[in-house]
Amino acid sequence: MVKRNLVCGMDIGTSHVRAIIGEINGDGSINIIGVGTSPSEGLKKGVIVDLDKTVTSIKRAVEDAERMVGTAIPSVFLGIVGSQVGLVNNRGVVAVSGADKEISEDDVERVLQAARVIALPPDREIIDVLPREYIVDGYDGIRDPVGMVGVRLEVDAMIITGMVTSIRNLVRCVERAELEIDGMVLSSLANAEIALSRDEKELGSVLIDIGGGTTEVAVFQNGHIKNIAVIPVGGDYITNDIAVGLRTTIQMAEKLKLEHGVALAGLVPENATTELPQLSGKDVRKVTIRELGMIIEPRLVEIMHMAAKELDKMGYREPLPAGVVLTGGVSLTRGIAELSEEVFRAPVRVAQPGYVGVKSPIYSTAVGIIHYVQHAHMFVARDQRGGRKALPGFLQRVKAWFIEMFD
Repeated sequence: MVKRNLVCGMDIGTSHVRAIIGEINGDGSINIIGVGTSPSEGLKKGVIVDLDKTVTSIKRAVEDAERMVGTAIPSVFLGIVGSQVGLVNNRGVVAVSGADKEISEDDVERVLQAARVIALPPDREIIDVLPREYIVDGYDGIRDPVGMVGVRLEVDAMIITGMVTSIRNLVRCVERAELEIDGMVLSSLANAEIALSRDEKELGSVLIDIGGGTTEVAVFQNGHIKNIAVIPVGGDYITNDIAVGLRTTIQMAEKLKLEHGVALAGLVPENATTELPQLSGKDVRKVTIRELGMIIEPRLVEIMHMAAKELDKMGYREPLPAGVVLTGGVSLTRGIAELSEEVFRAPVRVAQPGYVGVKSPIYSTAVGIIHYVQHAHMFVARDQRGGRKALPGFLQRVKAWFIEMFD
């Protein structure tokens, strides 16, 4: 029987937990074969506030995806949101070790380890190291130095750090759901795999992921992530605004937002209406779609202005050449690109995954995790792992902490 190389990407968000199972083929292509979604009731603004509810949501999402595939998934790659991480620039330098001075993979690994040597506060740990470029004997701009000849190897790297307590809680929830963690991927990097073209990453673009509880703003330039910020406002605030403004339930407000929501009230005719039950549930009244849009529009304008303010803090006062790309559930709102263009004074488009069954941007993070894992060569076929896979760096320390505390 042919073994299948299956990878599960998991996006634990404020509103939903999503598990996507992909099959990596021999030619490197990816088929999405399993999709699972469960309401997320244990998070608030991207932070776990109820472990038991989060564990239940994780189990349900994975079980839904497993039913589509017909096999159990023992492990996942986990998305980490920007509110839990920080980015630090650093350099590493080593002498090339080989007698013939040909740079090997061991030399590259040593220089990446050298880049990890930075002072961090006790509440933060290194999650990953992203090489921007390698420098061989002063020659910069090198993407892959293996096989080149030189004496001195340097790396200009981006260090991704995480809040220890947040990551520990996330790890604990996943493991209580009886799953192993194969690795962690910054959600902005995962989204970029799906949402941004190579040119957009090179020329400079802004990727805005509007989730349920938070909005993540990431800047990409010269092929790499440059900066990231998280705004503690998302689609759940829009739902609450609708519930208050139209005096209805949160559940009905969410339904109205998804089915009839518009970012610009002027996009709909004045006479377009929909029926809305009262809070008591006894009576039904009609509301205009334009009235709904007049509630949604100011909140979206506020979110976009907050994103623009974060970009200004990063030093990006002028629009980046490739403009703005939107993803996340709220990006499905009709007219959001036009509204955003008015705020950013730059071209704006909405990203969509190009897979059957997962074409909505709500799946961008989970699908993007699988792509990132494949492109970054993080995946090792299960029959090559020799049992439980050893987790590198940060995750090893997290697991050691659990063993110490609970064994």
